[in-house]
Amino acid sequence: MSNGGAVSEAFLEVVRRMPKAELHCHLDGSLRASTLLTLSDDRGLVLPHRDPRALARWMRVDDAHNLEEYLSRFEITLAVMQSREELERIAQERVLDAALDGVRYLEMRFCPALHTRGGLSLDEVMQAVHQGLQRGEHDTGTVTRMIVCALRSFPWPHSMEMAELAVAHQEHGVVAFDLAGGELGNPAHEHAAAFDYARSHNLAVTVHAGEGDGPRSIHEAVHRCGANRIGHGTRLREDASLERYIVDRRIALEVCPTSNVQTRVVGRFSEHPMKRYAELGALVTINTDNTMMSGVTLTNEYVSCAQHLGLPLSTLGTLALNAFDAAFLPYAPRVALRDAAAQEIAQLLRDAPALVEVA
Repeated sequence: MSNGGAVSEAFLEVVRRMPKAELHCHLDGSLRASTLLTLSDDRGLVLPHRDPRALARWMRVDDAHNLEEYLSRFEITLAVMQSREELERIAQERVLDAALDGVRYLEMRFCPALHTRGGLSLDEVMQAVHQGLQRGEHDTGTVTRMIVCALRSFPWPHSMEMAELAVAHQEHGVVAFDLAGGELGNPAHEHAAAFDYARSHNLAVTVHAGEGDGPRSIHEAVHRCGANRIGHGTRLREDASLERYIVDRRIALEVCPTSNVQTRVVGRFSEHPMKRYAELGALVTINTDNTMMSGVTLTNEYVSCAQHLGLPLSTLGTLALNAFDAAFLPYAPRVALRDAAAQEIAQLLRDAPALVEVA
């Protein structure tokens, strides 16, 4: 696949059918436009468009100058995510849509504290999202888990509360603790105690880093917070020593290329460093970040990597397996999912005609 080339319908269909795992997807950025309209109507909220397609285009954030501007659009979705019924519906629909896109394993992340404005307790928020995900899993067979996020811009007691909540729900679908939100000026070390608590209770850790700030943020995520995975990690290439450390220690990168273009971390898709990281041997995974705000599906992201970074189907298959390898599932079910995906991908690649690689 040459850089910038078009893809055939056959190529698109092979990628859609390819078994995939999504490790970095925010619930409050991944609603259906039709659902946003319906729930807004129910609450008497006025949106700028009545047509779901027009609304979806408007919600896609292509005019942000930085991460903070990108994040500002989330107030619109959060307004309709304050009841148990709303949360259950949105979580279930996210699984249904992911399954249609070939996703066999989905880690859904969210900050429970943002969903208590309507009177729900933190535990009720957790139960509602878990229930919705479980319904989606039952409907589709796609395995789902939750990641609890704390927000960098909130004072440290908030992150400790979220870490404690995550640990309390380990037996009810939570597989990791995360730190998200505006990165620049909000260093992760201010929340180190929360990460100590999560790790001391044997909970996995991932941290948004190297998106709104440079490699020093990634360094903090790894060495002060004990991150098992890095959310984004886009600016890792600016520190060669840290880059080698991430590669050598197999600390997975949750790469979200379209989102990185929207937040101006990279100038254009073709400049994204994920291909470099993969060639160095890093455990690179492809993710959507926010299906609504970025206007993408996971298949879209894989296909864009083929179009703009020149990645062939075989490499896309390797990256898909990376995501299963990096999943926060227990070892046995993780290996089972990975092995099943590997067999399917191998068969897809054998059956795919040579034409699918031609622009």
